[in-house]
Amino acid sequence: MQVNIASLRQSGKLRTSETYRATLNSFMKFMDGKDVLLSNMDAELMMGYETYLKEQGASMNTVSFYMRILRATYNRAVDKGVIRQRFPFKHVYTGVEKTVKRAISFKVIRQLKEMDLSHSQSMEFARDMFMFSFYARGMAFIDLAYLTKENIQGEYIIYRRHKTGQELSIKLEICLKTIIDRYSHNSNGTFLFPVLSESTQNYDSALRLHNIHLKKISGFMGLPKPLTSYVARH
Repeated sequence: MQVNIASLRQSGKLRTSETYRATLNSFMKFMDGKDVLLSNMDAELMMGYETYLKEQGASMNTVSFYMRILRATYNRAVDKGVIRQRFPFKHVYTGVEKTVKRAISFKVIRQLKEMDLSHSQSMEFARDMFMFSFYARGMAFIDLAYLTKENIQGEYIIYRRHKTGQELSIKLEICLKTIIDRYSHNSNGTFLFPVLSESTQNYDSALRLHNIHLKKISGFMGLPKPLTSYVARH
């Protein structure tokens, strides 16, 4: 796993390397920090890990996510002749369940937009980033966080998706310009928005903080389910 993580980072696949790191951390917690020989990775062990994840409250898609990464790593070792294929993942879940749509109503969007959050700069900023993502036809939070002034070209925002590398362009409407102007003076000079700062030096902690603030806002609004960065995409 460590070799795969290093290889992914060297090839510039930072987000993928982070998913491998998260998987390794999760599995090592299950193993109480002890290494396991590839020859000891059998179906019983992986079924135990699946049970552990469920007891931790993980969804089936999260279980599948970790299992597929571990399986890919195991299969690479098989391909290299390091270990004989013993199919340790044959009894654990590696599928993808259809997720419940997280879309919210126009009424909620309007209520969120018009909320007075001047008492909390952090919550006001979280609301504005949510609205920016919504206005930008569901821009992923990671793409929003890494936007720079160079991404603004004339009357368009042009950027590449971190996840796929696909280039997208969005007309720079007034609603987007207003939010950009509101925070351009607070950015660190590199990025368009102050999402990544000294207190949140990496993307994962920034996303976690963003969702914490959105959850607080959801409480003020009395929503049955909390807002998240992903809700804006829907």
